[in-house]
This record gives sequence, C-alpha cells and structure tokens, in this order.
Amino acid sequence: MANNNEKMSREEAGRKGGETTAKNHDKEFYQEIGQKGGEATSENHDKEFYQEIGQKGGEATSENHDKEFYQEIGKKGGDATSDSHGKEFYQEIGEKGGEARANQRDDSDDGKMSREDAGRKGGEKSRR
Repeated sequence: MANNNEKMSREEAGRKGGETTAKNHDKEFYQEIGQKGGEATSENHDKEFYQEIGQKGGEATSENHDKEFYQEIGKKGGDATSDSHGKEFYQEIGEKGGEARANQRDDSDDGKMSREDAGRKGGEKSRR
C-alpha cells in the first residue's frame, strides 16, 4: 500500500519484486541460487556454527512437537530406509552393531562375563 507521498513501503516493494522474479524464473533458477547461497554459507561458517544452529533447531522442534510427531517421522524414515535397502544392508548394520556392543563389553571393567566368554564356557562344559 502506498503512503502519502505515493511511495511504496519496503514490504510492498519486496513483495512486488518477489512476484515479478517468480514470474520470470523457473525451478532451476531457484535451485541454482539456493546452491550458491549454501556454498557461500559453508565457506563463511565453521563446524561450531552448524552445531549451534542444529541444536537451536532441535530444541525449537522439541518444544513444538509431541511424542506422536516423533513416532510418525521415525516410522516414515524407517519405511523409506526399508524401501531403499535390501537384506544385506540390515545384515551389515546388525553385524556392526553387534561388534560395537561386544567391544564395549570387552572394554568395560564391570566384572561381568561377555556373551562370547559365556558361550565358550558353556560350550566347554557341555563337551565334558
């Protein structure tokens, strides 16, 4: 809306400029300028910057969403992963997880026997 001097407000000028740009450019144009902006941002900021904005975004999301939201997006992510990966993928990540857990047990000094040791000792007793 024009003010008394027949000049546009910044808000109105910005809106009109955006509308004109949208009429004159296609999806590829916006993808290209978005990519350039992302590259410029990554050149001007370090890892801590991204960690900080990621943490802020995570906190804002958790304040605005409930348990059901996270269940829904978790299910969507799980379904997408399932659709794009085969049996071998799950075997590989299962093996990696099992190895990591075994290494945690081996590294811990909690006095508990590892499953591997328990299985070996149980096997030795059954052979007697």
